[in-house]
Amino acid sequence: MKKNGFTTTIVHADRRAHSEFGAVHAPLHPSSEYAFADSRDLTAVFQGRPGFTYARQGTPTTAALENKITQMEEGIGTVSFATGMAALTAIFFTLLKAGDHLISSHHIFGNTNSLLATLAGLGVEVSFVDATDVANVAAALRPETRMVFTESLANPGTQIADLKAIGDWCSEHGVAYVVDGTLTTPLLCRGKDVGASLIFNSLSKHIGGHGNALGGAVTDTGLYDWSKYPNIAEPYRKGKPASWGLTQIKKKGLRDMGGTLSSDAAHRIAVGAETLALRMERICANALGLAQYLAEHARVVKVHYPGLASHPQHERAAALFQQRYGGLMGIELAADVDVFEFLNRLQVLALATHLGDNRTLVLPVAHTIYYEMGPQRRAEMGISDNFLRVSIGIEDFEDLRADFEQALT
Repeated sequence: MKKNGFTTTIVHADRRAHSEFGAVHAPLHPSSEYAFADSRDLTAVFQGRPGFTYARQGTPTTAALENKITQMEEGIGTVSFATGMAALTAIFFTLLKAGDHLISSHHIFGNTNSLLATLAGLGVEVSFVDATDVANVAAALRPETRMVFTESLANPGTQIADLKAIGDWCSEHGVAYVVDGTLTTPLLCRGKDVGASLIFNSLSKHIGGHGNALGGAVTDTGLYDWSKYPNIAEPYRKGKPASWGLTQIKKKGLRDMGGTLSSDAAHRIAVGAETLALRMERICANALGLAQYLAEHARVVKVHYPGLASHPQHERAAALFQQRYGGLMGIELAADVDVFEFLNRLQVLALATHLGDNRTLVLPVAHTIYYEMGPQRRAEMGISDNFLRVSIGIEDFEDLRADFEQALT
């Protein structure tokens, strides 16, 4: 059978997995526990055979969503979590231990930065580097380096790491490579295409898309040899080594930490995922049009958007993301613009802290998500007091353009 395209695969994933009664959507399973007619079967599932025992470790509904994400990423398996931050926490806290060293891009989401600070407080050394050049990653290597982490498209500055070169370097040095692909999604850039060991997606964003459910996922691309990773616990060194990393993340992150995605949220996200490609096409088109318009506006100092030729990594973005540049942009307003007065004049854009929604969302970065970092760290990251993060939605383009125009006038 000819391989189907992205949307065809996702739309028919549940049906092809033989949902009950031929349902085109996998049914919702709210049960907390799962009973067995034979005690030997119950024991076998506890000892590693696929199956369900207690919903904290997953349900048939979360498994159906995980199957979709795995197909999107063309990976070998996925584990879902209650939120994106729960998924990131599971990666770092289950695969790293005191004395290990993590290399991270310094162009990362504020909450991720906070999480890494907590990790450092528990004895994991973290080096922040400019990951737009693989040489900076290579220069940070130590004997105890276990992992490299970066975002595919940085939030909110839109920097693009040297993704493929970092993947090649990690493969050469046997270092696990974790990529946060939330803002590009598997549609624009798959983790395995840049050599990622694990790809993380916040399902709350573009994949779910409708702002009605939280979730996160970790997908193993199958590219990393976990038999060479020193931190895999002995109980999980069973079966094929390709599954060891994800098994440890699932057991520790769900069973021990309890970061479980509910069946209700999983069902909402799974349905939302069916239209990902359609929504992203509209979002990317809207974003590019607005970036081009705002870049010429007298009251805008700079627009940070990979689709603009002025962006430092424009050519890299074009090559990696197939001429589509995502829905995130940073906008620096002129110094004489009162950022709060501007925001209060907007009529279409929503003042909200979220990304990847059907609606266009905006917020002042320095005063909100990067406030706790302090002025020095913000200055190092190029975040001025008039820096806005805008997540573009699927509205009619002319309505978005007109809203910016009237608010800036």
